[in-house]
Amino acid sequence: CPAALSAAPCPLSAGWLPALQLVRRGSKAVTRHWKAMHFQRQKLMAVTEYLAPRPAVPERCLAPKKEAAEEENGYVRLLRRQVEEVFRNNRMIAVCQYNSMPGDDMVLMRHYLRKHNIEVKFVLNEIVRPVLSRSQYKNLLPLFVARNILLVSPETKVKEMLRVLKGVPQVNLLGACIDNSILSRQGVENFAKLPSLEASRGQMVGALALLPSQTCSLLQRGTAHLTALLDQHIRQLQAEAGEAGSPAGPEPAQSGAR
Repeated sequence: CPAALSAAPCPLSAGWLPALQLVRRGSKAVTRHWKAMHFQRQKLMAVTEYLAPRPAVPERCLAPKKEAAEEENGYVRLLRRQVEEVFRNNRMIAVCQYNSMPGDDMVLMRHYLRKHNIEVKFVLNEIVRPVLSRSQYKNLLPLFVARNILLVSPETKVKEMLRVLKGVPQVNLLGACIDNSILSRQGVENFAKLPSLEASRGQMVGALALLPSQTCSLLQRGTAHLTALLDQHIRQLQAEAGEAGSPAGPEPAQSGAR
């Protein structure tokens, strides 16, 4: 009735509750816990464990498997051939460490080096190391670690190269191969202080000509001394003979005149 409805509290105002609620009560679902295996079962499991059969030939006696050699790329072979030609056709190969530098400075450095017939070669360690490992320049391998460049020239323009590198701090000289001789940085600097080839040849010719001239003078010294002594003795005899015959000589002439 409306009166009863007005007297009872409204369920919407207090909050709505479902008519059926499920509440779980009782023990947990997981009731089994870990339990140690009985020792007899452990023995049985150990006895019945599967063991793979051993090979008839030990693995250490088997021949190692040959790995399939990867075929080199044609471009890599071309680059290695170019490196071989660089070391074959140039008398001076300087190895330098290359640090990052502006492009304009690099262009100026290459321009100044080209004036002295020195070329700049950018090489990769993956290309140059295999070439050096099987050549007579294998002692240069420790220098090819970081980013490097090569300064090559068919002539030994060491002084000019050091003069240009002095103004480029980003390029550091590590070593060089000059006339098939491997030199360190200090060795390159000492080589630059040597005189030119023409001056060295002149000094060597002078030194070689000095010894024969001294030998010849020593061999002729006794003969010349003996000749000088004989000449002096002859002059003394002539002087004595002239002194002895000078008073008697004029008198017969005067008497003949009278």
